[in-house]
Amino acid sequence: MKTEQRITDSSGIDFPLPVLIAHKTALSQNSTIPGELLDFIIEVANAHHIFWVKEICDTTLSSAIARGTGISGRSPESLETKIKNGDAVIAFASDGTWAGFSFISSWENGRFVSNSGLIVAPQFRHTGLAKRIKRKTFELSRQKYPEASIFSLTTGLAVMKMNHELGFEPVTYSELTNDEVFWESCKSCVNCPILMSKQRKNCLCTAMKYDPENG
Repeated sequence: MKTEQRITDSSGIDFPLPVLIAHKTALSQNSTIPGELLDFIIEVANAHHIFWVKEICDTTLSSAIARGTGISGRSPESLETKIKNGDAVIAFASDGTWAGFSFISSWENGRFVSNSGLIVAPQFRHTGLAKRIKRKTFELSRQKYPEASIFSLTTGLAVMKMNHELGFEPVTYSELTNDEVFWESCKSCVNCPILMSKQRKNCLCTAMKYDPENG
């Protein structure tokens, strides 16, 4: 059953399409992962990858609950659209097991691009995969919207560090997009009352932005 919860190392190489397997490898978070499975395939998602949307949504929701953090919700349907439009990055282990995901969104006619939804399957965390997906997502943003300011909202220290390595700097919320559709997506986050009480000037998330003029 689809969840009803409303949930951003490219070298120009075209990776082969991963084999979609009906029974995905079941590796526990604490199990030892064979070295060959860490040879990840990371690519821009396409329509063939819609198969994985439910698992992406379920993993994102369970991760947020486990961490006790808020998330800005995205429906399975919206993620399908991202995938079909080439606005998402997906990762697989070498055996075809889904390993991670992220997506981009443009705002104000391409003036801003957000990098969102970074998630790694539990068994592949602490392998460096998140950083590789983050870089691929950033490079996808730069390729599709070279003049755009790229931003990210996060409560996670690890993501903040990854953003910093890519050239992002902390900014106030006033330096982000004014697009109401973007801020509407925050209503599904448990921290939305805090955002609203602050007149959308700040919240628990740290805002970071990459300015192409300084890149």
